[in-house]
Amino acid sequence: MVSKKLVVEQERKMPLVTDVQVLKDLATRIRILSIQSTTAANSGHPTTCSSIAEIMSVLFFNTMRYSVAAPKDVSSDRFVLSKGHAAPALYAAWVENGLIPEPELMKLRQLGCDLEGHPTPRLNFIDVGTGSLGQGLAIAAGLAYVSKNYDNIDARTYCLIGDGESAEGSIWESIAFISHYNLDNVVLIIDANRLGQSQPTTVAHHLEVYKARLDAFGWNSLIVDGHSVEDLVKAFDNASATKGKPTAIIAKTYKGRDFPDIEDREGWHGKALGKETDRVLKHLEGLIVNKGKLNFTIPSPVTRAPQVNISNIQLASPPNYTVGDSLATRQAYGAALVKIAQNNPRVIGLDGDMKNSTFSELLKKYDPARHIECFIAEQNLVGVAIGATCRDRTVAFVSTFAAFLTRAFDQIRMGAISQTNVNFVGSHCGVSIGEDGASQMALEDLAMFRSVPGSTVLYPADAVSTERAVELAANTPGVTYIRVNRPATKIIYANDFKFQIGKSNVILFSPKDQVLFIGGGITLQEGISAATILAQQGVGVRVLDLFTIKPIDREGIIKNARESGGRILVVEDHYPEGGIGEAVLSAVAEVRDVYVKKIAIPRVPRSGTPSQVLDYYGLTAKHIVNYLLDAIKN
Repeated sequence: MVSKKLVVEQERKMPLVTDVQVLKDLATRIRILSIQSTTAANSGHPTTCSSIAEIMSVLFFNTMRYSVAAPKDVSSDRFVLSKGHAAPALYAAWVENGLIPEPELMKLRQLGCDLEGHPTPRLNFIDVGTGSLGQGLAIAAGLAYVSKNYDNIDARTYCLIGDGESAEGSIWESIAFISHYNLDNVVLIIDANRLGQSQPTTVAHHLEVYKARLDAFGWNSLIVDGHSVEDLVKAFDNASATKGKPTAIIAKTYKGRDFPDIEDREGWHGKALGKETDRVLKHLEGLIVNKGKLNFTIPSPVTRAPQVNISNIQLASPPNYTVGDSLATRQAYGAALVKIAQNNPRVIGLDGDMKNSTFSELLKKYDPARHIECFIAEQNLVGVAIGATCRDRTVAFVSTFAAFLTRAFDQIRMGAISQTNVNFVGSHCGVSIGEDGASQMALEDLAMFRSVPGSTVLYPADAVSTERAVELAANTPGVTYIRVNRPATKIIYANDFKFQIGKSNVILFSPKDQVLFIGGGITLQEGISAATILAQQGVGVRVLDLFTIKPIDREGIIKNARESGGRILVVEDHYPEGGIGEAVLSAVAEVRDVYVKKIAIPRVPRSGTPSQVLDYYGLTAKHIVNYLLDAIKN
C-alpha cells in the first residue's frame, strides 16, 4: 500500500517534511487548544481560529523555515497574522512546536499574561501588533522588502488576512506596492471563510472574484481548499517556486470547521463556545489519529542575514549655516537625511510621492536603493516602514505633507503598540503654506503625535536645529515626529549648538523680562521679531524655543516664566486643541504663580499668500507685539 506521504511527494517532486496525517492532527489540536483557551477566558474567537487551523499547521510544521529556539532569528521566514483576533490559533501553533507551555495558553486574555486577545511584540515570536484590520500586509511588505533588497537572504514573509478584512482599502494599497516592487518573497493567504462579524462578506465564497482582482494586480493567485493539507502544501510549494511576482493563496474555509452544528453558521463571531464546549471537544478529540506525541520536522533557515548596527547614528558632517541666512527646515531635513545615510548604510527614507517637496529626494539622488517610493498611499507607506524597522534592520524616516499623515493615524497608533522605531517627518504644516489652502495645512499634527504613547515630538526652529533633530530622532526609541515648515526661516543657532531631547533653549533674554514668549517654527521667528521691537521700547521679552514638544521641558518653562513676571504667551500655527499651548498649559497646570495665554488658529483657514494668511490669523510680529503688551498688563 502506498502511503499518502509518498503520493504527495511524487506529485510535488519536493520533500514533504511532515506526514500528511500528522499535519491533519496538528490542525485538530490547534482547534482544541483554541477552544480550551477561549473557554477559559470566556471570550475570544474560536470559530475564526478553526477556519485557519490547517493553514497554521502546514505553515508552521511543513513550510516555514524558522528556529523555535530563536523566534526572533532574522534569517527565518516570518509570519504576520493580520487578522489578529485569531491569535489563539497562532499561540496554539507555538504550543505545539514547544515554545509556549500549554498551561500558559489557558491564561489567555488574563491581566498580566502576554498571550493577549490580539498579538503584540511582548511575545518573542511576534514582530508587530495586529488586529486593527487591514494593516498586516503592508507590514509584511516592509519585512519582505528588507529581506530581499537589503539583507539579500532567501526568506519568505507569509501574511494571513481575513476575507472581511480584504474590504479595507489599505490592503489593496499594499497589494499594488508588493506587485510594483516584484516582492516574490511575499505570500498572502486569504482566509475566505465567508462570514464577517455581523453578516456574510461581500464576496463570500465566490473565490474567482478574489482571483480576478489579484490577477489584475499582477499576482500569482491560487484557489485552494483551505482545509486540505495536501492542497495547501502544494500551494505553498508553488509560491516558493514562483519568481518575479508575489503569490496569493485564496483558501476556501469555513468558520467553526469541524464544530458540529456550529460550522458555517452566523452568530458565533467573537464568542466562546460556552455550554457547547464539551460536546465539540469530544468530537474533535475523536478525529485525532495519532494519539501520542506527534513527530514533525520544522525546516531551518536557508541563508544567514548579515549583522547590522543601527546604533549611534550621526551626521557625517556638522551643520554648516550662517546665522541670519534663511532656509526652509524641510530642505534641511533632506540634507540631514543624506548625512546620516552617509554614516550608516541602514538608514532609509520612505515617501508618498512628495519627495521633491519634503526634500527626501536628496537621499534618492545620493543612493537610490535606500529611498522607497510608496506613492500616494499613506496607510501602506506607514505600514511598510513599520515592517522595515520591526526587526531592528533599518533606521527609517517617513516623510510627506503632515496633513496626509492623519490618514494613517491608525497605522501610527498601531506602530506604537508594535514598539516601532519609525521616524516621521511632516512638512507643509500650518497656515504658513499659503495658497494651497486648508486641505493641505496640517493643523492637527502636533495633537495627533502627542497622543501616541511613548512618542517624541520635535519642532525645530531653523536649519541647524533640524539637522540635529534628525540625528536625535534616529537614535531615539519609539515613534518620533519632526514638524518642518514650507517657507524659509532664518538661521538662529550657531552650528555647534548642543541640542537635547526634552530640553528647551532660551533665544532672547534680559534681566528685566516681563513675559515669556513661546512659539514654534514660523511663530517663533515672528516672536523673535516682536521681542526685538519691544526691546527697542524698553520692554523685556524672553523668547523660548521648546525644540521638543514632547517630552516637554517643564522645569525650563517654569523657571523662565518665573524669571519673566510669571507670564507666558504661546502663539502657534496649529489649532488650539492639542498643540503647543495645551502642552505648555499641562506643564504648568499645578503651578499657581504662572499665567498662560495662548493664540492659535481658531477655525478652518482660507487660502492666500503666506504673508497674507499669517497676518489674517494674527501670527505676525505686529500682532504678537500687541499680545505681549496685553499679557504684561493682565
